[in-house]
Amino acid sequence: MKKSLIMSTLTAALLVSGGPVVAADQDQIYGSQLMTQQERLEYRKKQLNAKTAAEREQIRQEHHASMQERAKSQGKTLPEKAPAGGAMHKEGGMGPGDGTGAGKGAR
Repeated sequence: MKKSLIMSTLTAALLVSGGPVVAADQDQIYGSQLMTQQERLEYRKKQLNAKTAAEREQIRQEHHASMQERAKSQGKTLPEKAPAGGAMHKEGGMGPGDGTGAGKGAR
């Protein structure tokens, strides 16, 4: 029990510090390659603190426009939409599927 508590605490500390999950953040936030780690953390915090789906969508749209503008000012281009596969869907789950299987090709 004590060992489990210690492991949970260490895992939480790593997640909060932005340890190994930084690469995952870059896959899930539109324009993350143009953002600092601090900006990515602040964006996530805004999304988590949003009270409604409409508020989260407004934050997402404003962020999208901001990243498009930043890319343009740096002479870069971003895709019109965030790549599929990592972003949270409006239904609240991660990616496609119902979460009951091991995916295509699994036997």
